[in-house]
Amino acid sequence: MSRFLILQLRPEDEAADEEFDAFVARGGLAEDQVHRVRLDQAPLPALSLGDYAGIIVGGGPGCVSDDPAAKDPLEARIEADIMGLMPQVLGRDMPFLGCCYGMGILGAALNAPVGKGRFGEPIGGVDCNVTEAGASDPLLRDLPGQFRALVGHKEAVEDLPESAVHLVSSVPCPFQMIRAGRNVYATQFHPEARGENFANRIAIYKHRGYFAPDDAVPLTRSVLAETITVPERILQNFVTRFG
Repeated sequence: MSRFLILQLRPEDEAADEEFDAFVARGGLAEDQVHRVRLDQAPLPALSLGDYAGIIVGGGPGCVSDDPAAKDPLEARIEADIMGLMPQVLGRDMPFLGCCYGMGILGAALNAPVGKGRFGEPIGGVDCNVTEAGASDPLLRDLPGQFRALVGHKEAVEDLPESAVHLVSSVPCPFQMIRAGRNVYATQFHPEARGENFANRIAIYKHRGYFAPDDAVPLTRSVLAETITVPERILQNFVTRFG
């Protein structure tokens, strides 16, 4: 199997390590089948995309829709690194799976509106619905028509990009999964995450504006009560198809 490039954006070691371990475990990957790059630690190195089976982009505290003048310098540099990679990804139709933050990145790369005014979702579980187009997509073909997933995001794609295919929706956020070309995907939900992963992230991001700090305990109880099994199959299907 060719290696997958995992790009991580989280500047907190505990959050980054937990997310990486989840991608490896839920994707059915061995650590020698991935090249891990933490963009919080150094700028994106020179890469030959032909050396990789695909790219997986994790979540992070940044938002592409934030005012550029007010962005944290590290978050701005991370965003610029990934956005700079997207023309190659789209031009090559490179296998790509952007998770949560990756939806904003793909939407922005496709010139879709991304913002905080309409479809942000609080931390917790949500019912996701596979569209007609999604039911025939290789990453979703063997999944049930409705499944639970974990979400928590301030911004969202507000209209489907003209060139994209709508694969999964939910009532609070219509664009839960889209595809560009044949191989470039993004999910608003976290395909790698189970309740215990979100419980850890709630503790880490307690003061980052996703929720009132006093809500951390009930939110933790809520995510730990969720049974999340289907989204990770999307990650597994991505790895199987392109590996």
